[in-house]
Amino acid sequence: SGRAGRTGAGQCFRLYSERCYKDEMLLMTVPEIQRTNLANVVLLLKSLNVDDLLQFHFMDPPPQDNILNSMYQLWILGALDNTGDLTPLGRQMVEFPLDPPLSKVLIFATHMGCSEEVLIIVSMLSVPAIFYRPKGREEDSDAAREKFQVPESDHLSLLHVYKQWKVNNYSSHWCNEHFIHAKAMRKVREVRQQLKDIMDSQKLDVVSCGTSWDVVRKCFCSAYFFQAARLKGIGEYVNCRTGMPCHLHPTSALYGMGYTPDYVVYHELIMTSKEYMQCVTAVDGEWLAELGPMFFSVKESNRSRLDKKKEHKEVLRTMEEQLEESSARHQDHSTESHHMMGPTPKRIETPGRRDATPRRTPHRLGL
Repeated sequence: SGRAGRTGAGQCFRLYSERCYKDEMLLMTVPEIQRTNLANVVLLLKSLNVDDLLQFHFMDPPPQDNILNSMYQLWILGALDNTGDLTPLGRQMVEFPLDPPLSKVLIFATHMGCSEEVLIIVSMLSVPAIFYRPKGREEDSDAAREKFQVPESDHLSLLHVYKQWKVNNYSSHWCNEHFIHAKAMRKVREVRQQLKDIMDSQKLDVVSCGTSWDVVRKCFCSAYFFQAARLKGIGEYVNCRTGMPCHLHPTSALYGMGYTPDYVVYHELIMTSKEYMQCVTAVDGEWLAELGPMFFSVKESNRSRLDKKKEHKEVLRTMEEQLEESSARHQDHSTESHHMMGPTPKRIETPGRRDATPRRTPHRLGL
C-alpha cells in the first residue's frame, strides 16, 4: 500500500479495523456530485443555456431530488424565475466563485449601501476558523475572542476582527497576541481583493455604511431567510420551516449574553452532540416577511380570508401565463435551431460506388 505517495517498502498503520473494512465500508467512494449541494452546478449549467437538467448526461448522475432541491433553492434566492430560466440576478451570481447565498448577499449589499462591510465578511467566511485555542491557554484565547464579539451577530464579530487588524497595519504580531491565525487573515485579504475585482468588472459599487451595521444584518437575512430559527427556550431555537431544534454554540457571540433575540438566521448547521448553529445573526421578524414572502408573512387584521384567496389565485394565474410564454419561447428556439442546421441529406456518398461516382476511362489507353 502507498504511504503518503510513496510506494516503497514500509509499514502502514490503518485507522480502522479489519471487520470495519470488510463489513461497513463501501467498495467505492460515493462521487462528490452525488452527495453535495448542487446549487452552484445548476447555476452554471443554466448560464450555459442547458434547459432540461434532469435529462443532462452527467458522468455520475446525481439523484433527481438533489437537482430539484438545488433549483428550488435558486428560485428562493431569485436566481431562477417561475419557469426555471435564469434571471438577471442569477446572471450576476454566476460570476462569483461563491455559494449562491453569499453571491446574493454581495449583490444585495450594493443596493443597501454596505457592500464594503459585506465584502469583508464574505471573505472571512471563505477561510477556515481564524481563532485558535492552544493547549493550556484556553481561557486566555476565549478572553481574547470575547473582545471582538458583537452581541447581535457572529458575522459582525468577523467584521470587527478585520477592522481591528486593519487599524493595526495588518500586523502578524497583533494576530499572535489575540490568538488569530495570521496566515488565514492574509488569505482573507487576498480573497477580498479578488472579489473586489469581480465586483468592479460587474460595475457593482463598493461603498461603506459607516457604523450603521443593522443594514448588514438585513443583507444576510436577504439570502439566509430560509435558514431562520425562532426562540423556543433559553439558548434553544427551532427552525421556522422544518421545526428542527437548533442550539447556539458556546463560541457564538449570542451565547450567554443575557438576551436572546426572537429570530435568528444561521450560516450552516453542524451536528455534534447537538444541532449547533454556526455564524448566527439576529434579525427582525419583519425582515423575514419582507425578504422571504414565500415562507413568512405578517398577520394583518384588516385583511379577510377572501382577500387572501383572491391574491393567491392571482399569483397562480400569473405563474401559469409565464409558463405558457416560456414553453412557446423554447419551442420557437428549437424550431429555429432545426432550420439553421439545414436539410438532412438522404444518402451519404461513398467513394467507389458506381451509382455515386461515374467511371470514366480513356479508350486510347486500352482501359
